[in-house]
Amino acid sequence: MSSTAAQADFWWKNAVVYCLDVETFFDSDGDGCGDLVGLVRRLDHLADLGVTCLWLMPFYPTADRDDGYDISDWYGVDDRLGSLGDVVPFVRMARERGMKVIIDLVVNHTSSDHPWFRSALEGKDSPHRDYYVWRSDPPPDTSDQVVFPDEEDSIWTLDESSGEWYLHRFYAHQPDLNVANDAVREEITKVMGFWLELGVDGFRVDAVPFLVTPDHPETQGHAPDPHDFLRYLREFLSRRKGEAILLGEVNLPREQQCEYFGGGDGDELDMQFDFVGMQHTYLALAREDATVLARSLRVRPAIAQRSQWASFLRNHDELTLDKLGDAERQEVFDAFGPDPDMQLYGRGLRRRLPPMLGEAPDGDQRRLKMAYSLMFSLPGTPVLFYGEEIGMGENLDAPDRQAVRTPMQWTSGTNGGFSTAPPDRLPNPVTTGAYGPEHVNVADQTDDPTSLLAFVSHLARRYRQSPELGWGALEVLDTPHDHVLAHVVRWEGKVMLALHALADRPVTVDVSFADDAHDGTLVDLLDGTRVEVAEDGSASVELAGYGYRWLRLRTEQDDRLL
Repeated sequence: MSSTAAQADFWWKNAVVYCLDVETFFDSDGDGCGDLVGLVRRLDHLADLGVTCLWLMPFYPTADRDDGYDISDWYGVDDRLGSLGDVVPFVRMARERGMKVIIDLVVNHTSSDHPWFRSALEGKDSPHRDYYVWRSDPPPDTSDQVVFPDEEDSIWTLDESSGEWYLHRFYAHQPDLNVANDAVREEITKVMGFWLELGVDGFRVDAVPFLVTPDHPETQGHAPDPHDFLRYLREFLSRRKGEAILLGEVNLPREQQCEYFGGGDGDELDMQFDFVGMQHTYLALAREDATVLARSLRVRPAIAQRSQWASFLRNHDELTLDKLGDAERQEVFDAFGPDPDMQLYGRGLRRRLPPMLGEAPDGDQRRLKMAYSLMFSLPGTPVLFYGEEIGMGENLDAPDRQAVRTPMQWTSGTNGGFSTAPPDRLPNPVTTGAYGPEHVNVADQTDDPTSLLAFVSHLARRYRQSPELGWGALEVLDTPHDHVLAHVVRWEGKVMLALHALADRPVTVDVSFADDAHDGTLVDLLDGTRVEVAEDGSASVELAGYGYRWLRLRTEQDDRLL
């Protein structure tokens, strides 16, 4: 396949993904809740930012006991957020602005209010009884397997009417589906087919390791190949809409993650979040030492051509640090979340990046900009969480993970311009203090060329103009400066060098391009400056404290304008 055809077909390899919750994005009718009509009204902001793929968190009908992840009907839209009639114009208008749309596929479990589970509770003869996982004997102690230890002490709950226990790896009100059941598999593909017909371009698959479980008695022994189900979904998706994708949440060691990409052709998930890389990034930022991140990147496994890593600094859950050692995790806690109220489940943080780096919105943002430059420059696809583009902070007055799911801040006005409703009707309280909307909002940053919004937009634009960042081979360079991460990406004769200083110490970095063709020039894609490359391929690059540079090695054959 030619590189042009591959880029056209595998669009996710060089996309800019933006995750948002319709409920907290923009309220169009003043009822206190964001909605699809409000999202449509803010599509131009996302297009101007440089977003090419929108990822929508759950918007389905829900009992709303887990922020929409307890779904009671996969074929609808929650009444608070709009209707199915609002979905198609949203998708069409996003597409008109060059943005794909992917949505959450949460099929590990349902809400306990789902009609299937209500039917299953009617008795062992219910046609939906085997849609879920049951056991008749008392379960052993599973307190070490619960995902939310502050809420649950077992992954099994007794149904007193039948005397059997049902499986739930998350909350008791979210019973696990038995995906080994062919009828359940067929129902899931029907859900996918429905939304594909409405125009979506793929799915972010929630909690994949819990969905694809090894064969053991608790799942009734029906799944000899734990990855068979993912291949089944991938094949269905390819038949219905070949360019649609599966982006998987797989928080496992990288060697195990590779299994979820599938075989050499990548026949399971198309993209996976690089949880390990994210956690090593935070450890490196905490230490102001790039060594651990450089080591992590060097051992990141190679993947198939169609597969991709998704890079991120923040998502909608706790900022998990579970792949770090205990001492390493404590280092990050000490640096970025020393107050126990900032921590969650003993494994993560419920904070956003700007307050963690200690940079007030109206102060020095070099370190913050360096962190986002680093994320965009790593080979892979960058994923932004709503509000990151303007530097929103968390609200620790909100419970648990809701601290980072506060309303989007559009203006300095009431409720940050999110809604005209009274504050007590909002889904979560607006952030206050130094990161409140009077200091951090879209309107104030839109025409400010020095703002974080302008900077992130610039990164997105340069990333899109640099396909080598999505497609290229990574080489992490050795430098004598522990606080500097230097990496080169090569693809089809194109070469880019990225430098990032994780400490406030200026330095000169010596590099060599002895084996690369060049015309004697490195061009900085972020500020337009140039660095001379000697005939022997050597170059010396000045890097400021908390500095960042994207340097393209020019060649006589390179016909790009930058």
